Amino acid sequence: MAKIDKDSLTNTFLIAVFLCLVCSVVVSSLAVTLKPIQQLNKELDQKKNILRAAGMLPADQDVSSDGRSIEELFAEFTVRAVDLRTGEYVDDVEFDVTSYDPIRAASDLSNSVALSPEEDVATLRRRENVSLVYLKASSSGIDKIVMPVRGYGLWGTLYGYLALDGDLNTIAGLGFYQHKETPGLGGEVDNSKWKASWQGVRLYNDVGQPQVKLVKQRSAQSNPNAEYEVDALSGATFTTKGVENMVNYWTGDDGFGTYISRLRSNGLAQG
Repeated sequence: MAKIDKDSLTNTFLIAVFLCLVCSVVVSSLAVTLKPIQQLNKELDQKKNILRAAGMLPADQDVSSDGRSIEELFAEFTVRAVDLRTGEYVDDVEFDVTSYDPIRAASDLSNSVALSPEEDVATLRRRENVSLVYLKASSSGIDKIVMPVRGYGLWGTLYGYLALDGDLNTIAGLGFYQHKETPGLGGEVDNSKWKASWQGVRLYNDVGQPQVKLVKQRSAQSNPNAEYEVDALSGATFTTKGVENMVNYWTGDDGFGTYISRLRSNGLAQG
């Protein structure tokens, strides 16, 4: 009987191929098995960010101050698709909000619009035709509205949520779930104290134009400009300007501005 040379090139190659096949099967099986869990975790993280922007969930906690869970809190919201061109809701029967991704739609030429340099203050290049809003209603109208927003900072695009109170003119909160900004500088967009400074900031001026300003030194409280101002991020000029442009873009006529105006005209704003 011929002796098998375990160290031969052929034997080594066959073992390597066998191991590759086994590993591929294991990795593929794990990917399929874990996909539903990963999707659930992604959805849970999205709900957390929406609730935190709305001021309903403390930072780094998974329950509210009164002990309600994320699912209980998020159940108070209704998700609607909005045509940004008209400010009208898209028919829920024809549109599945649970699977729709506005960011992916922005890269689809048939579902988005190219922005001119004058329009593209947030450096998006293209904007989706339809986006999503998260509404918390009360007997007197809208209590809170949360909108997905994004805009370019220093190193890349910041993705987050902007929340408005029921008067549709007061910022309830702003938070980001993804960005590439420098830790300790632009990365301070994650600083809980800075995020809290957005609460109560006035969004629109008397003629309905977004007027938010990020400034190095805020005006005195007696100055009418003070209500539109937020502290700039120290040492992060490009990130600061990017956040300012982002907020004003998405609440302006090319973003959710037409939709917000329509809500006001329908008497759904409180106060």
